[in-house]
Amino acid sequence: MIGRFKLFSDPVHGFVSVPKDLILDLVQTPEVQRLRRIRQLGVGHMVFPGAEHSRFGHALGAMALMHDALASLGEKGTLLAGEDVQAALIAALLHDVGHGPFSHTLEHSLIAGIEHEDLSRALILRLNERFDGALSRALSIFDSECGTGLPPAWLHSLLSSQLDMDRLDYLRRDSYYTGVVEGRVGVGRIIRTLRVVHDDRLGRDRLVVEAKGRYAVENFLLSRRLMYWQVYLHKTVLSGDFLLRSIIGRVRDHLEGVLGQEAVDVAAGASTRFLFFLDNHFGPGDLTRNEVLSAFVDLDDTDIIFSLKAWSTARDPVLAHLCRRFLTRNFFRVSFLDEDDDVPPAGELRDRVAAWLRANGMIDSDRNVGHFLGTETTRHEAYSATRDGIGILRRDGQVEELADVAGSVMQPDTWSRKERTWVCCPKEALIAS
Repeated sequence: MIGRFKLFSDPVHGFVSVPKDLILDLVQTPEVQRLRRIRQLGVGHMVFPGAEHSRFGHALGAMALMHDALASLGEKGTLLAGEDVQAALIAALLHDVGHGPFSHTLEHSLIAGIEHEDLSRALILRLNERFDGALSRALSIFDSECGTGLPPAWLHSLLSSQLDMDRLDYLRRDSYYTGVVEGRVGVGRIIRTLRVVHDDRLGRDRLVVEAKGRYAVENFLLSRRLMYWQVYLHKTVLSGDFLLRSIIGRVRDHLEGVLGQEAVDVAAGASTRFLFFLDNHFGPGDLTRNEVLSAFVDLDDTDIIFSLKAWSTARDPVLAHLCRRFLTRNFFRVSFLDEDDDVPPAGELRDRVAAWLRANGMIDSDRNVGHFLGTETTRHEAYSATRDGIGILRRDGQVEELADVAGSVMQPDTWSRKERTWVCCPKEALIAS
């Protein structure tokens, strides 16, 4: 007998079973297979050597956790029609299909004014047309549409909320591949304590956590906070992100002809797929254009690295220098203003970078300095009690907001929005001064 499932061996969750039906057909599409060529953590592998894992593994992992959650809920009496189970698995598989090269690093650099979720939805729509409407219910879950004849609204919470299968997988997966133990989460405990109950205040069913799973949820939220500061917003990751965006800015300077006599042929040897997005200014209105989506599906990390290698020998010393720095991991120094007290004032720092550019044969115009000197503010909110909060099901059947539970460690100063401002520039510019 031919098996009804295809098994994928996953070091994080074990064997992932993919039904040999529509779901496996979707796994084999170019849109999903492309995720194998996109690193989950962008430039994170240049900080954590083991972080070479891809968006493809995360897509399968999120789908596997969705299956486990639905199976656990089914054992507790929350039953779903087969078509809604399949739709939920498809939504989990495709939820991040819109990520571009280097994941979040270039999210706003290729198509302005959109998030990767917008691209995911556009690609799901295109796949739905290709599969004759078979993804319509999955799209309803993705869009959080509910009503007569549609999947229940609580399915969207499993896909996208403050406690969803996406976050449970990427925290567990990223912790595994980076070796950062603070990110380890009791995924099994959380999934086994999920319940669906009717909330009279909302007038509908909602996803909650049994009281005995509260500490696992709090650990999940704290782990997410720690992973942001230790991995996702690591100084070197921020520096690599800034450097890659500076390279894109410099190439666009050439393509737009604003450099005058400095202009060089950046198209020579570079990826035509990458240049297609750099030479055009696409926005939200372009997500319905088939040629834009097709070009996006053809684009992956390889196109970026290939182009950087070509530009590393460009006649433009600024572009060549930036590309060589990235390829050799000679990133800029990043300083957080709340912890580094040796950062010069903004004006002095700008003068130091300009002097360093002149000393190294690079023109010190404002545009050039901007490629080597930057400041940004990073923000992270571990949990919001007022937006899509996590409900805790007490033993008496009442649902209580997590932040209101007596003895909760998730106090406002622990989970509230935190902001940290940082500056980056070549460390040589500081040493030389």
